[in-house]
Amino acid sequence: MKDILLIEDDHDICEVITDYFNTKGTAVTAVNDGGDALGIIDEGLESYGLVLLDIMLPNADGFTICRSIRKRSDIPVIFITARGREDDMIFGYDLGCDDYIVKPFLLSVLYMKCEAMMKRADKLSGQTVLECGAIRLDTRMLCCFTDGKEIELPPKEFAILRYLMEHQDWTIDRDTILNRVWGYDYFGSDRVVDSHIKKLRKALGSAGKQIKTVVGRGYRLSE
Repeated sequence: MKDILLIEDDHDICEVITDYFNTKGTAVTAVNDGGDALGIIDEGLESYGLVLLDIMLPNADGFTICRSIRKRSDIPVIFITARGREDDMIFGYDLGCDDYIVKPFLLSVLYMKCEAMMKRADKLSGQTVLECGAIRLDTRMLCCFTDGKEIELPPKEFAILRYLMEHQDWTIDRDTILNRVWGYDYFGSDRVVDSHIKKLRKALGSAGKQIKTVVGRGYRLSE
């Protein structure tokens, strides 16, 4: 597996996580300052397979760092923090984190989560054809098929469907879809997502029913 980037200002926690992960054969690069972390992100995260991220950091907090990561990369991000309020968790997921772990935590569980996410990310990175039920998406040829028949999708609908297929059975909220498809600089209403989902369902025909509305949360694609 690739190295893990650990952004945490508590040196003792860094040492404990690094030592444990090293015994499992996984290297950890620890950064204790939020500003330094932003510098690493600007240079690129290609050598890392996952980011472990605290929220309370000097010079730049974890939310700011997560936002910066998501502008550049789909690398898995796990918050590890003492802030266990529901609002903080929801905000973290809205920013695009993949998991949110409240301290204290079990090192063995943290490692297993990291391993599972990195394996899944590696599998998706080399996968050009995504399938879910009657829907088949070729991300290299930019083609979409339902029940073996090719259908045409505009770029936004294709991008939304791709993200949903990469996260099958996950409930994805509107803000996350906006950030991933329209970008973090978009300042319009999140209801634009509803409009494009409606168009996407219509284009998919009978397969459109695979996109479920989760009331109050967002959308989920399943078989």
